[in-house]
Amino acid sequence: MKAKRNSSYLSKSALWALPVAAILYPSISVSQIVTTEESAASAFPAEAYSPYANRSIPIRPLWGETHLHTSLSLDAGAFGNILGPDTAWDFAKGKKVTSSTGLPVKLSRPLDWMVLTDHTDLMGFAPDLQAGAPAVLADPKGREWHEGYKKGGEAAGKSAFDLITNFAQMTLPEALLEAYSPGSDAFAFVWEEIVEAAERANDPGEFTAFIGFEWTSVPKGFNLHRNVMLRDGPSRALQVVPPVTQPPYGSTDPLELYKWLEAYQEKTGGRAVAFSHNGNLSNGWMFPTKDTYHGGVVDEDYVRQRAKWEPHYEITQIKGDGEAHPFLSPDDAFADYENWDKGNLDLTQLKTDEMLKGEYAREALKQGLALEEEFGINPYKFGVGGGTDSHTSLATAEEDNFFGKSVSVEPSPTRIEHPFIASDLGRVEGYELVASGYTAVWAEENTRKAIFDAFKRRETYATTGTRIGLRFFGGWSFTDEDLRSRALAEAGYAKGVPMGSDMRPRTDEAAPSFLIFALRDPIGANLDRIQVVKGWMDSEGALQEKVYNVAWSGDREADADGNVGDVGNTVDLEKASWTNTIGSSELLSVWVDPDFDAAERAFYYVRVLEIPTPRWVVYDKVRFGIELPEEAQLIHQERAYSSPIWYTPQK
Repeated sequence: MKAKRNSSYLSKSALWALPVAAILYPSISVSQIVTTEESAASAFPAEAYSPYANRSIPIRPLWGETHLHTSLSLDAGAFGNILGPDTAWDFAKGKKVTSSTGLPVKLSRPLDWMVLTDHTDLMGFAPDLQAGAPAVLADPKGREWHEGYKKGGEAAGKSAFDLITNFAQMTLPEALLEAYSPGSDAFAFVWEEIVEAAERANDPGEFTAFIGFEWTSVPKGFNLHRNVMLRDGPSRALQVVPPVTQPPYGSTDPLELYKWLEAYQEKTGGRAVAFSHNGNLSNGWMFPTKDTYHGGVVDEDYVRQRAKWEPHYEITQIKGDGEAHPFLSPDDAFADYENWDKGNLDLTQLKTDEMLKGEYAREALKQGLALEEEFGINPYKFGVGGGTDSHTSLATAEEDNFFGKSVSVEPSPTRIEHPFIASDLGRVEGYELVASGYTAVWAEENTRKAIFDAFKRRETYATTGTRIGLRFFGGWSFTDEDLRSRALAEAGYAKGVPMGSDMRPRTDEAAPSFLIFALRDPIGANLDRIQVVKGWMDSEGALQEKVYNVAWSGDREADADGNVGDVGNTVDLEKASWTNTIGSSELLSVWVDPDFDAAERAFYYVRVLEIPTPRWVVYDKVRFGIELPEEAQLIHQERAYSSPIWYTPQK
C-alpha cells in the first residue's frame, strides 16, 4: 500500500497511542466472589472518560545504549581512555563532559537508559596499566604495553592492538592473568566499582542504569562476544563476580556462559539475559546450524539453552551493520549497508562466502525456522537492537557528533588515517567505522523491571543512530480504518500482537495483516520508505526471503514487481548538509501478505529507510579540511529495524 501523507485524520501523536482501560478489581472479600458471567463482568470498570487514566501499554519508545566501554576495559584503557563509569553515566544523561583527548562533548538529546558493558577479562588491569602499577611492570609484556601507552598516539595504538591480539590468540602472560582474574582483589574491587556506579546513576522513572558486562569470547579472533544485562541491583549483583573467557579461569564456550546465567538466577533470585553482537566478525560461527566452534553439536540442548538465554541480538553497531549481506540477499537493493566482511576480529583469517550464512541476522532468522522444524525450538527467535561498542565512555551514534571507537580515533584532522584493524592479510580503515547504533524499547515505564521485561518479550527495535519512531503489529483483521484513529496503537494491541511476538492462532482463511507506522526523527531526516522483510520455509524445506515495499514518500509508483525508484538526494558534500525537501515526515500502512501459505513457517520484520544524509567522514572533511580517499563511503540512508513477528502453522 502506498503512503498516506500528512493525513488530516492522523497526527504524529498516533505513535504514542493509548490503550483500552486496564483491569481493576473491586475491593470485595473472597466469600463474596460468585463465579458467574455477571459477577465476572462486574469486575471490569466502565471505560474511563479520560483515555489516559487506565492505560497499560507502552506509549513512547525509550532510547538507550546496550554496549559501551569505559576506562575500566582493558582495551579501552590501553588506547588511552581515562573516563570512568561515572562520566559515562553523566554523558548518557545529557551532561556535557570532556573527552579523554580534551574535547567538550554532549549528546543532542539525553538517553533514557543504558547498559554499561566493560570487559570482564582482566578487570583491574587497565587502570594499573595506565598507572604503571608493580603487577604490570613486573611482567615484560606488561612493561612494554605500559611504555607504549605513555608515548601516546600511534605508539599507544600499536601497543593496544598488540594487547588485543594476545588476548584473541590466548597468549596473555600467565602472571597478568592470575593478578587480574576472578579470585584476585583487583578483579573484585573493579566489579564492585561497576555495580556501585550503576546504582548511583539509576533514577527510576527518569533514567535507568543497568548493571552489566561484556563476556568477550574471541577464540582465535572469531567474535563470539555476548553482553549481559541484569534486571537487579547491588544486593543481588554483588553476590557474584562475572565470568571470564581466558583459560584456566574461564571458557570461550557460550554454553559455559549459559551455566553462569543459570547459577546467577538460582543463587540470587535475580534475572539476567545475554545478547550476542558482531556475528559478521565470527567467520561463520555466531549462528551455527550443525557444529559449534567448540566441538559441540547443534542439538536439542543447544537450541533450548540459546533460546532461553539470548532473546535479543545487537543487529547494528560500530563494527559493521549485521542485518543482511548482498551475497545472501542478492535481490535486496539495500542489503549492502556498511558491511564489514573482510575477516575475523583481528584479521588473522579472511572471509569466505561460505561463512556469511552464519553471520547475519536475516539469515539466522531463516535458519531458526529450519531448526524449529527439526527440534521444536527456535534458537534464533530474537528481538533486535543497536549499540555503539564505543570504547571512549561516550555513547555517540549521530554522524555529526561521532567520537569513534577508541581514543585514538576521537575527532582530529588525522583520525581517518588510523586503521581500525591491520594485519598481514588486510586492513579495516578508520573511515570504515560505523556511527551506529541505538536501541528503542517499548516499555510501560522507565525502570529496570519494565525495560528488562520488554527485552524478554522482544518488544524492541534497532536504529543506526537516528531516532525514528516505529510501531509494528501483526494480526488477522487490520484494515485501513485502523489508520484513521490517533490511537493507532490501541487497535494494534487490541487486534494483534506487537513486534517481537508470535501471531495469535488463525481463526479463518485470512492472510496475516500488519499495522505499521513510522515517524521521522524530530531533528533528523525525512523518511524514504517502509519495507517488510519476510522469511519463510517452503513446502520443500527450502528457506526463502522477500522484501516488500509497503509505503513510500512522494509520487513514485511501484513497478509490476513492487520495486520503487530512488527517493533522490539533497546532500551537499561541500557543506556537510542536506535538506528535508524530499521524503515524508511520517509513513503508515496496513499491509496484507499477498504470498501467504498457512502451512509455511514465517517471520516478518520492518525496515524503515531515511532519505540520504552525510556520513561522519564528510563532517570531518568540512571541519578539518582533510582529503578523503575515493573509496570512502560519503553518504548513506540511515534506517530502523523492528524485531520480527513470527507465524507458526497450527497443528
